[in-house]
Amino acid sequence: MRSFKILPLLAALAAPVHAASEPEATPAALAALPAISVSTVAPRTLRDRVIVSGLVGAVEEVRIAPLIEGQPIESLLADVGDTVTTGQTLATLSKSTLELQRSQFNASLASARATIAQAEAQMLEVRASADEAQRVNERTAALVKQGAASKAAADQAASNAIAATARVTVATQSLEAARAQVELVQAQLANLDLSLERTDVKSPVAGTITQRNAVVGAIASGAGQPMFTLIRDGALELNADVSEVDLTRLASGQKVTMVAVGTTKPLTGTIRLVEPTIDPVTRLGRARISIDQPDLIREGMFLDAEVLVIEREGAAVPVTAVGSSAEGASVMVVKDGTVARVPVQTGIRDKGWIEIVSGLEPGATIVTKAGAFVRDGDKINPVPSDAN
Repeated sequence: MRSFKILPLLAALAAPVHAASEPEATPAALAALPAISVSTVAPRTLRDRVIVSGLVGAVEEVRIAPLIEGQPIESLLADVGDTVTTGQTLATLSKSTLELQRSQFNASLASARATIAQAEAQMLEVRASADEAQRVNERTAALVKQGAASKAAADQAASNAIAATARVTVATQSLEAARAQVELVQAQLANLDLSLERTDVKSPVAGTITQRNAVVGAIASGAGQPMFTLIRDGALELNADVSEVDLTRLASGQKVTMVAVGTTKPLTGTIRLVEPTIDPVTRLGRARISIDQPDLIREGMFLDAEVLVIEREGAAVPVTAVGSSAEGASVMVVKDGTVARVPVQTGIRDKGWIEIVSGLEPGATIVTKAGAFVRDGDKINPVPSDAN
């Protein structure tokens, strides 16, 4: 009995297939053909993305150290999390030692100025003596010519004149030394005033303090850890690790969408810089991505990001419709119920869709999923797919 039941089906399969020139297949003939899902090639906006991830860090980190050494910290006026302005005092150092030095330098300055006054008085005295000695020398020389004075007296007068001139030179040098001493003490006072001003540790830039190592009573020193660390202007960025394959596809100005771990609200940003080097160990490059909503993130957070490399409209088909072989990519095109393999050139792959750069025109019908189960020239019963 079973053999008689399958005879009609065998007869239907053995029946000749209608030629493509026939106007329309009958319902019975279509029922005998395999039902295959098909899609229509249509324009679609496709986006080429690069997936990256990394940690949030400061665009510029500023470390603040004391500008003078050896003074104890008297007070701290800022803490972690504070937002500070340019020139704001963050800490104060002890001034007692410096004030004592200032008193000493003021006394030295007064002494140096007194020395100048003495040197100037001495200068007047020796200059007058030198002038008198010169006049005596000239008179004695004239008397020698007249025979009214001895040669010994003339030599003595000349020697006195030379000695007086030498004393003038010595006095001049003493006066210059006293003036130089005054300038030296004034320079020391200016340096001391600068040190007194630097006992107020100030922020060189505006920003947010992220670390404070200073402790009241500790000796301030530029060696070791800085007193404060801050993020300049509070600006944060994503330091994204990028594979070397994708690094050359990235460029400054490309739009980025980011998501923090455990959140669903996306963040937006822009690539600020693509570093020109690749780590020889990890084989990863780095892109620095500015973030448009810095108040929603914190330094050290981990973010996943999508970089929009290209966005364009083009003919697209489901990824399942494209087959691959040694000859390249191809799709199965359906025309009048007959399947034909057509080679294509593909482009952007985006969320289950792939761009067809060449080989197909919009409006063509293709096999959606069963491309591996049909062959060139097969007859099928096309069933529209939901992929459209």
